[in-house]
Amino acid sequence: MAELEKRDGMAEEKYMENVHEKNPTAAGQSNENAALTRKILFKLDLRILPILALLFLCSFLDRTNVGNAKTYGLEASLKMTDHQYDTGLAVFYATYIVSEIPSNLVLRKLSPKIWLPVLTIFWGIVTMCLGFVKNYSQFMAVRAILGICEGGLLPGMVLYLSGMYTRGEMALRLGLFYTAASLSGAFGGLLARGLTSIGKRGGQAEWSWIFIIEGLLTVAIGILAYFLLPNNVETAPFLKENEQIYARSRLHLDMPSRLAEDGSEHHHEAFRWSEVRRGIFNISTWLSACAYFGILAGLYSFGLFLPTIIVELGYTANEAQLWSVIPYAVASVVTVIIAIVSDRMKLRGVIMLFVLIPAIIGYAVIANISVAHPKVKYGMTFLMATGMYASVPCVLVWNSNNSAGHYKRATTTALQLMIANSGGFVATFIYPNKDKPQYHKGHTVVLGLLVMSWFL
Repeated sequence: MAELEKRDGMAEEKYMENVHEKNPTAAGQSNENAALTRKILFKLDLRILPILALLFLCSFLDRTNVGNAKTYGLEASLKMTDHQYDTGLAVFYATYIVSEIPSNLVLRKLSPKIWLPVLTIFWGIVTMCLGFVKNYSQFMAVRAILGICEGGLLPGMVLYLSGMYTRGEMALRLGLFYTAASLSGAFGGLLARGLTSIGKRGGQAEWSWIFIIEGLLTVAIGILAYFLLPNNVETAPFLKENEQIYARSRLHLDMPSRLAEDGSEHHHEAFRWSEVRRGIFNISTWLSACAYFGILAGLYSFGLFLPTIIVELGYTANEAQLWSVIPYAVASVVTVIIAIVSDRMKLRGVIMLFVLIPAIIGYAVIANISVAHPKVKYGMTFLMATGMYASVPCVLVWNSNNSAGHYKRATTTALQLMIANSGGFVATFIYPNKDKPQYHKGHTVVLGLLVMSWFL
């Protein structure tokens, strides 16, 4: 192994000497390097982002499909009250949040190629189990286990991508897989409608097929991810040897802290609790995490009231599913554009100050109980969706880009998401059915949180 590392290191040194050689063809060499970079990025994007988008989509569907099952009689079958249902959602978020930091610390030990697919397969199996629960106690227990399994995915993917791309390329990549999955998530209701058409077969209720089939699909995608995801650029089988060397070198040039103290690229950073403490007590992490908390509280609740607004326009519940796709689609396009601008300018917080303003305006208008026209409300949902979704890639990469050392970066990434995902608790309880259709209290709470996020 030592001999292999030595030979590989010599190959990289020779390669980089050629890259930086001072000669009359420097301009041509620079163009060649730019072309090689584009080629590497294209291969990484083509092989990594679609798989991550699928994993995130499965995570999104498997945590929200309980809402679809509710409309098909979940509560009645399990003899649950509205309060018990909300408690079940809260338990999921609690275990989801608790598992994020430990999961990110384990990721380096087991490797992303193993850990991310294992998490996916586990929560797919747990989702299938939800289709067989018979009472409230079983429902609570399975939802708690689901939160533990799903909690490590998003922080793990952010950490994984930070080892594949430079800091100036992260926002666009996060924006692409995040919006692709979120846009696809808008069709979750349509998928649930199709699955429930299976009917009551094998002693199973209609709603149970939502969990069983979607869980089975998740397991299949987790297995596929194991065979397609590389651990890092050095071992990516779809990159040629010179591409692997150059890809590794550009990562080291972008963040010299990736190197060990002796300058070796092959030395793996040893785990130290001091690095974890550095991440936990980083004030920047807490400021951005609290800002993200306000944004996610709005995002988690957005899907709760959007169908209600569309139904007010005179559409049926099934038609509302189709009309709900449009705000998500517009938000997806804007999010990708903002991510590109953020990467090009290498700015995160400043861009968020501008992007959050439309969302704040949207909630300020819709929270006014005197605004009764459904068309005005529907128009405001476009501002709300674009403002909140477009700010996510910026805030997600902010800490990762500015945290030196793997275990500090693992801690800050997970801690940020741990705090931010607490917004799920807020979304669960501020939009009760009795507040329909205005949801004045819920909109006002989210408005306050977004203003807080802007200042933070």
